[in-house]
This record gives sequence, C-alpha cells and structure tokens, in this order.
Amino acid sequence: MSTEIISSKMEFKNYKVFRYTLAGRPLVIETGKMAGLANGSCLIRYGDTAILCCATASEKPRDGIDFLPLSVDFDERMYAVGKIPGGYLKREGKPSEKAILTSRVIDRPIRPLFPKDLRNDVAITLTVVSVDPDCSPEITAMIGASVALSISDIPWNGPIGGVLVGLVNGKFVINPTEAQSKVSDLQLTVAASAEKVVMIEAGANEVDDDTMFDAIMLAHREIKDLLVFISAIVDEIGKPKFDYPSCELDHEMFDKIFDFCEKDVMNALDTDDKNIRDERMLPIKDAILEKFSEEYPDLPTQMEELVYKIQKKIVRRWLLVDKKRVDGRSMNQIRPLAAEVGVLPRTHGSGLFTRGQTQVLTVATLGTLSEAQALDGIDNETSKRYMHHYNMPGFSTGEAKAVRSPGRREIGHGALAERSLVPVLPSEEEFPYAIRLVSDVVSSNGSTSQGSVCGSTLALMDAGVPIKAPVAGISCGLITAEDGSWDTMIDIQGLEDFYGDMDFKVAGTHKGITSIQMDLKIDGLTPEIIKQAFEQTHAGRDYIIDNVILKAIEAPRPEVSKYAPKMTTMQIDPDKIREVIGKGGSVIQKIVADTGAKIDIEDDGTIRIAAINSDQAEAARAAISAIVFEPEVGMVYTGTVTGIKEFGCFVEYAPGKEGMVHISKIADRRIDKVEDVLKLGDVVKVKYIGLDKKGRMDFSIKDAKD
Repeated sequence: MSTEIISSKMEFKNYKVFRYTLAGRPLVIETGKMAGLANGSCLIRYGDTAILCCATASEKPRDGIDFLPLSVDFDERMYAVGKIPGGYLKREGKPSEKAILTSRVIDRPIRPLFPKDLRNDVAITLTVVSVDPDCSPEITAMIGASVALSISDIPWNGPIGGVLVGLVNGKFVINPTEAQSKVSDLQLTVAASAEKVVMIEAGANEVDDDTMFDAIMLAHREIKDLLVFISAIVDEIGKPKFDYPSCELDHEMFDKIFDFCEKDVMNALDTDDKNIRDERMLPIKDAILEKFSEEYPDLPTQMEELVYKIQKKIVRRWLLVDKKRVDGRSMNQIRPLAAEVGVLPRTHGSGLFTRGQTQVLTVATLGTLSEAQALDGIDNETSKRYMHHYNMPGFSTGEAKAVRSPGRREIGHGALAERSLVPVLPSEEEFPYAIRLVSDVVSSNGSTSQGSVCGSTLALMDAGVPIKAPVAGISCGLITAEDGSWDTMIDIQGLEDFYGDMDFKVAGTHKGITSIQMDLKIDGLTPEIIKQAFEQTHAGRDYIIDNVILKAIEAPRPEVSKYAPKMTTMQIDPDKIREVIGKGGSVIQKIVADTGAKIDIEDDGTIRIAAINSDQAEAARAAISAIVFEPEVGMVYTGTVTGIKEFGCFVEYAPGKEGMVHISKIADRRIDKVEDVLKLGDVVKVKYIGLDKKGRMDFSIKDAKD
C-alpha cells in the first residue's frame, strides 16, 4: 500500500516590500512573509543588517496591576555575525550588556506613547539575524519596532523614528559608519515623533551645549522625513486598533477620596525627609480604607494606584501653580551637597558623594590590562579596560528585600556612569591599568545615577588616575500643564521624578557634555524645553565641580595607592618573546614565582609588569632584561667566570647569558693553561668583539683593559 503526499506551493499573498533611503543606505521593510501570528511584524533591512521585529499583545488585561506590562527584548543571534557562541553550551544565553542597553534605549521612546490605562501584556521582540557593522542594529531595531507596533492592532500613539548622529572632524554625520564612529566626538541617539523629541541618549567627548542642541535638531529633521515613509506603510497595511477595557480609576471615587484627604496628604508631603513622608502617609491610608471600603469594595486592591494619583495631583499643582517644591527649594536650587575621598582604608580609591538623601559610595580598583573585560557580542568590540558597575540594594530605599543580581535598571545606570567618564580617562600608554569602579547606592531619593557619576570622579582622583578633568552629573525635571505651559527644575528628587514628566540627566566637565540620558512620561519635548534643560544642567554641574568635588580633592593623587599594583612597561624584540616565555611557560612562570609579579606579554613585544611594590616590579623587569639582553660590539661588560676549558673560558656577562673567551684573548702574553690566570668565580671585564666565523659570540679579556 502506498501513501501519496500532496501539498500546494506556498504563496504569501500579503507580502509587501517598502523601500527608503536613510543616510545614503537602503532601508527596506518586508511584511506579510514571516511571523504572521504576531499582532504586527516586519523584517527590516538596513544595508546588510536584518532584524525580525514582532509586536504581540495579550487578549485580556492582567489583573491586579497598575502599570503597562511592556517588555522590549533585543535578541542577539551570534550567527548574525558568523560566530559560534562561546562557553560550554554553545548557544545564546542571557542577554549581553549591550543587548540590555539597546532594549532600554528602545523601550524609553516607545513606552510613553501607549494609552495610560492599557493593562494588556505587550511584548516587543527584536531578533537580530544579520549584522552589517556600518548599519547600526540598534537604530534598525528601533525603526522596526515602531513599524511593527504601528501596523499592528495594538493601541499605540506612534510612529516614532530614530537616528544616530556623529561628529567627525567638526561635521555632523547621520548614522555614521563603523570607521566614522571610531573617530567621532559624539555618539548621539535620538528618537522622535513628527512633532517632538521623545528620547535622547549620548556619549560625547566634552561637546558644548550648542553643538549638542544642533545635533539633536538635525536628527529630528531627518526623523521627520523617515516618519512620512512609515506613515505611508501604516496607511496601506495598518490594522484597526483593538478595543480594551479601561483600567482607569473610577473618577467619582477618586474625587471623593481626594476631597477627604487632600489637606492631610499635603501636610504629609511637605518635608524634605522621605522617611517622615512615608510615615505620615500610613495613617492616611488607614483612614481612607476605614471610611470608603464599604462603599468601594475593590478599594484595597486599588489603594497604591489611588495614593499615587492623589500625591501626583498635589505635587504637580505645587510645581505648576505655586512654584513650590516638596522640600521647599526653588526651581533652580540643588539639594545640600557633600563629598569625601579616601573613606575606605585599603581600597585603591574611594569617594562618598551625598546630595540630599541620595548617597553613593564609589570604589576604584586598579588591575593589570589582562583583567580587562572580555566581550562576546555581535559587534567588533572584544574587550574594555574601564568598567563601571552600579548597585542599588533594598536598604537604600528603606525596603526589606534580599540582594539579587543586577537588573536592567542597574546595568543601564552603570553604563551611563561609565560612558560619562570615558572621555576624561588617560590612554593605556599613559596609565597601563584596567580600571573597575563600583557605585553602591547606600541611600536613594532620586538621581542616583548622576550621584554615581560624581562619586566616580572622586574615586578615580583618589586612586591616582590622571583624569583630564573632573566630571559631574545632575538631572533636570519637567512639569507640563494641559494648556501647554511648562517649567523645568534642577536636581529632582524621588517624588519629582515619579510625578513629573521628565528625567533629563546630563554629565560633563566645565568644557562640555560627556553623556546624556533622557526619560520621558509625556509624548515629547520641544526645542525650548531642551535648551532650558541644557542651561540648567550646565550651571548645576559647574557648581558641583567647583564647590564640592574640587573642595574634596583638588587634583588626582600624584601616585596610586600603596595597595594598588605597581605597573612597569617595557618593550622587547618580538622575536625574543619565545625566550621570555620558555618551553611550556617555564621561564616566565619562574620569574613570576621568584618576584611575585604579574606579567602580560603582547604580540608586538610590549610587556607590562604589575607587582605589589616597585621592588618586585623592578626585579621582574631585570630578569626579563637579562633574558633578552644583546651585547653591543665594542662595549665592555663585567662578568663572572663560569667555565674553564682547554681552549678558553666561559664568562656570564649578563644574568643567564654566557660568552666564550678564547685562550689567546685572556692575557697580553701567551699562556699554556687557562687555570694559570683564571679560576671559577673570578670577576672579570670582557669586551664584546662580535661573532666569530661559526656565528658564536666572541669576547676578549685582554682587549677590555685598553
């Protein structure tokens, strides 16, 4: 009995291709062929970079939450760059730090554009399947996510677009190539809608405010043209947005409870102490439950959202109408500041930075360059010598929770502080160390990431790292009204971050900006708001540098800590590397064992020696110098007789290096036996004559007496 298999040829009836040119390179959107079960999907190609972008949403809202459960995942596939993953399993594992940072930079402009009352799970999955180093996967993924959401039936108020801006030889470049990025003084990412800028992230080599502003405006103009293209795709194939049950609080209930507790909440919030504020709110919550639970049975499950909105209404009214801040400051006033260095006795460098109730302890550790972090990702960066790690334990906010591995927020804040300091670090040649900074937030009430920037400057200077200039960071907040009026405020604390509309973080030196990260809760910023934020943050960081950081430590310490490794660098002929290492590593292992030093050897003959003290480093250097030592013709050396033969003697002219002196060149007269003139252990002067006919080193004792 035979079985006949029948199948028809697959046809993709809804397959569409849309083409655009972005910064001189083709941008292609393909829909209708892959991932057809997602709410919205596309394969986006930019040059040879290709990313499958899928947006999905749950059919029903999630119960018991008061936020949008949105996840954005930048999913790197190592086959995209022709690599097999490292490690035992040989498959992709947890996301790389770069992937997490990319997910965050795409999440930030997308999130504010969802309806405030949507509670359906939304997942944006961006699978990187091919990488062209000259066409940024990050920007490609951001555009693809916007397209997938825009053509889907998921409620969203997009589209947005994004571009990179570089500054190469004083000129702006949109979406710079890999080669251009390496020499660029600016790495700026901008996301925007047609009307407003919705996200800014930047690393910069002390770029001034006006240049940064011009770069942002240039990016927005480029994005506006891109959005015309995306909108045309939506007009052609976009789905109608689905209806969803609103999870907004009952307006009547909110108004009743607000009237009941307004004055008490105002009194509770009117303090600069977070602990007092939280303590004052507890009896207010109890009173609300006691009075309204019977009338509103669901009130216990809605209490957190209710109290959040009551506090938000009061704080925003204070800021907008009364120009009053929770802690009594004016809109351009920074909280009380303090800074200390050398707070820990045996670390290589430490700094404690305090701003109000936000306090960050940053510790610097110096190591050999071999301790630099190895990177395994889809770009061409394989290692980095400067690492910054940020931790925010539960006790910093008064929460009783166990210590866990860092989440995306911690990784993002660490990367922001790291980026802020990179432009002022010395080169490897100037300072041949790997550098690790750890910022532990010991108390948190807003702007901890910028506190860690200031703490990093203190720790680096205390560690004797010769940074080019001190860096400070500060945040600017925003409050907006329905009539379009707005105001900014410097150095926002926790409540102003929670209930305000913006957290605009800027770090830099007196000369210019080194990093930016902007988080928004509204649909975007106007150019006027951006300009004012730059003015306020520049004045703020200048004040912190002059009045806090430089008062704690005037300049980097002239030497590294006595507990830090002492580094020595030397250069040898690459052909001699094999001699220094020895068979099976025997020679270098003996040097390490004898001196206690760590030794790194590079292929070009550069040798870096690290030791606990300078004596150990010098001993290792001397041992290596002896191995690679080559005598110069005509030079005289002091040596020791190590062997006597009938035809002459052997002299150790350098540690581990022997040369032969023929019997005819030992004395001015003829001698019959070497022993008549020399014995083992005699110290003699020898002159290097050169190589004999057989290619052996030829020395003379009698000629050394000339």
